[in-house]
Amino acid sequence: MTVRQIRHYGDPVLRTPADPIGEITDQVRALIQDLLDTTDMDGRAGVAAPQIGVGLRAFSWHIDGKLGYIINPEIVELGGEPSEIDEGCLSVPGLWFPTRRYPYAKVRGIDLDGNEVVLEGEGLMAQMLQHECDHLDGTVYVDTLAKEHRREALRQIRGSDWF
Repeated sequence: MTVRQIRHYGDPVLRTPADPIGEITDQVRALIQDLLDTTDMDGRAGVAAPQIGVGLRAFSWHIDGKLGYIINPEIVELGGEPSEIDEGCLSVPGLWFPTRRYPYAKVRGIDLDGNEVVLEGEGLMAQMLQHECDHLDGTVYVDTLAKEHRREALRQIRGSDWF
């Protein structure tokens, strides 16, 4: 079991779009296991590969007692009227801000055997799917906040002991 250290806001890997995974190698299998091990903790809904320093397009998730992963995910559908909901991020520890999210999301990708995987849901699942796909696109949730919330988030980040 390898629980990897989470990279914090300001680390360039979090601002760089992740590369798609081509061939499923032993290194990719090890990455997925590390993602699962790192996510399988209380309070962690998802971890994207860039958050553990790997610029590849994969994330793991842990919602409603279920643990899983997806490789090369792409959002294929968003639904409902977006609204602001409180959101936090392991890469921005201790800070929560209202973040605009759709109430429904659907993501398509593959598993380690190359089989298609579809993840979809409402509520926390929808929020996690959007949040983790943002990470894979090089976006941290702080970057998406409304101006007044972003200003406050950046002020708190600069004053944090981890920045």
